[in-house]
Amino acid sequence: MRINKVLKALSHPTRRDILVRLRNGPLSAGNLASHFDVSKPTMSAHFSALKDASLVYTEREGNTLLYHLNVTVADEALASLMSIIGSGKSNV
Repeated sequence: MRINKVLKALSHPTRRDILVRLRNGPLSAGNLASHFDVSKPTMSAHFSALKDASLVYTEREGNTLLYHLNVTVADEALASLMSIIGSGKSNV
């Protein structure tokens, strides 16, 4: 189920920060990585988790890999969460 992958991807603060940075438009893997003090393999794992959850997609521009926020999946995940927690009104 995709919501499980989305929640797992969102569970890490670095991945959430990557998504925040992508809100203003696509960024290269190198540009994104420059904001974090982690190894390349660690960044690659974060990118893979986001791609596996379909929260981001990539586009190649020459030798550069651009990451884009997949707003549709983010919206679907939010709708799923809202259906779980409801309107916030208690039935008690």
